[in-house]
Amino acid sequence: MRLEDCPVKAALDAIGGKWKPLILFSLKDHKALRFGHLRKLVQGASQKVLTEQLRQLEASGIIERREFPGPVPHTEYSFTPYGETLLPVLVSLSQWGRAHAMRGKA
Repeated sequence: MRLEDCPVKAALDAIGGKWKPLILFSLKDHKALRFGHLRKLVQGASQKVLTEQLRQLEASGIIERREFPGPVPHTEYSFTPYGETLLPVLVSLSQWGRAHAMRGKA
């Protein structure tokens, strides 16, 4: 199999990297999150990098961005219906990560 045809590579191209998995995991338990709240949850990511990663996830159709004008304008991010198909994967990855972390402590 050629690397370009590898389904794991396709998945990691869409959701891989230092911050995308943490962004997605942060969104997992919320209907929508404002940018500022996401920034607090994804500690360590600069505003610029977080914005870039959110734009990439949006371009992939995994999350959507909604702007709310008004006296206190704000932006919210949430999963698209397509992005919600990742939820079981995120739960499984979390469970595996927890078990892996405990393995190192045994």
